[in-house]
Amino acid sequence: MAAALSQNEAFLQFLLRMGDNTLILGHRVSEWCGLAPVLEEDIALANTALDLIGQTQMWLGLAAEVQGDGKSADDLAFLRDAWDFRNVLLVEMPNGNFGRTLMRQFLFDAWHSIQLGRLMTSSDARVAAIAEKASKEVAYHLERSAETIVGLGDGTDESHDRMQAALDYLWPYVGEMFQSDDIDAKMVTAGIAADPASLREEFDTLVTRILTNATLTIPESRFGHKGGRTGQMHSEHLGHMLAQMQWLQRAYPGAQW
Repeated sequence: MAAALSQNEAFLQFLLRMGDNTLILGHRVSEWCGLAPVLEEDIALANTALDLIGQTQMWLGLAAEVQGDGKSADDLAFLRDAWDFRNVLLVEMPNGNFGRTLMRQFLFDAWHSIQLGRLMTSSDARVAAIAEKASKEVAYHLERSAETIVGLGDGTDESHDRMQAALDYLWPYVGEMFQSDDIDAKMVTAGIAADPASLREEFDTLVTRILTNATLTIPESRFGHKGGRTGQMHSEHLGHMLAQMQWLQRAYPGAQW
């Protein structure tokens, strides 16, 4: 029988989940730099990516501190293999077209904003401080992605069809954000974080309102992919992404500017 998870290990896994989500999505969004359809969007996406990477520095920095073996946030970002990452599958999905990228961003922003709101009252002052700082950035992310979803969904026939296709493709990855396990239970007991399942009702209300305004239809299927936040089953996309993201550190171990 596997040994019970300690409080410290559960806290570390929680922090890795937070940091890995923002790291992987931040890298994905950064892939648009120089490639977005218009200059304003190029700059906006680059700024979003920078915000997410900045949040990663805080979450993984705290994770490294809790781990206590001398590693840094950079070590956790660049020297772990795919099976050691704890991000939800949604954030590692390829960018696809601009509409799919913004739909992925909106679905994550909606969840992220709600989660950070709960974490601002965390019993751990370090977590609460990170959440308070990140929530200001994420409020803007959500405002912008929601407005874009409505503009494209309720735009031309082509933009509407592309946004509906993006929603249909990404919706099966939404449910994983609300799954709970022993790690979450320990965080709830300690007052560090809320049960992910408790965020679903607020998320559904927010998302339904925006998608209705966008004239988009939420898929009826209840099927959901899972395995990312536990590290049990990432998609092939994560490995390909990490090969690009980590190659310099892997090729030149310990290299510094």
